[in-house]
Amino acid sequence: PEPLSTTQSTWGFLLLVRATNTSLFPSHVDTLLTQTMTSVLTQREEDIQKMLACQVHLGTKNLDNAMERYVWKRRNDGIHIINIGKTYEKLMLAARAIVAIENPADVVVVSARPYGQRAVLKFAQYTGAHAIASRWTPGTLTNQITQKFMEPRLLILTDPRTDHQAIKESSYGNIATIAFCDTDSPLAHVDIAIPSNNKGKHSIALLYYLLAREVLYLRGTLPRGQPWDVMVDLFFWRDPEELERQEAGAEETYAPREITQGEGEWAGEAQGEWTGQAAEGWDASQAPEGGNWDSSAPATSSWD
Repeated sequence: PEPLSTTQSTWGFLLLVRATNTSLFPSHVDTLLTQTMTSVLTQREEDIQKMLACQVHLGTKNLDNAMERYVWKRRNDGIHIINIGKTYEKLMLAARAIVAIENPADVVVVSARPYGQRAVLKFAQYTGAHAIASRWTPGTLTNQITQKFMEPRLLILTDPRTDHQAIKESSYGNIATIAFCDTDSPLAHVDIAIPSNNKGKHSIALLYYLLAREVLYLRGTLPRGQPWDVMVDLFFWRDPEELERQEAGAEETYAPREITQGEGEWAGEAQGEWTGQAAEGWDASQAPEGGNWDSSAPATSSWD
């Protein structure tokens, strides 16, 4: 059996005390305790279902020695399956570490991988952290001469392998590091490793969504048990080329149809009008005989 998390053990202890001594809690406290515990468990089940739908539990065929503790089993095709219960527990632990920072601007979220750039920006928007959604500039944490120099207290990374330069510089400054780690990710200088699929765009977006929501719960900005009005779709990465193709398809669908020659209510009138003018204004005497336009033009006295 898997060990219970801190939240589960706390609520389990309260329920155990309530069951052994019913007179310990007043009636209204007893009702509130039951409702809160039910909402917490229901929300956890929904989050687990979302994580399964976004394939957070799918790892890679390679397995790092340090990530072996987070792997549940291996499929026949060689893909390692991550223990999603441990992923959820590490998410809650990472949220508590983020809340412990008094100034939210001292938390830096980094993603050099394109799939995580939109999620990083949305996470920073709702939690107040500082986002770096592009290539990491070497010397950001070590070179004080650069304009982008910063001294954060906590660093959140999307992929330890892609963001290796940020991890290396954080180790020089003794900065705490949280990272989403796949089964083949190195854990050197990573303080809190969240085992998950950090290569899928839906997986990365959902992880940042759950982490941001838990941070808001712990800060008291969002009441516990109340659903967040922000959709997880806002954290999904969107391909610019795909958006351009969709816009082009919409323009073709709603584009006005061109009227061909001979169509429309003015076609008959225009044809009759121009026919009459041509018959009246044409000088037949100047036309070449036999309709041969290659013959020489009639001589005229002057061009005036």
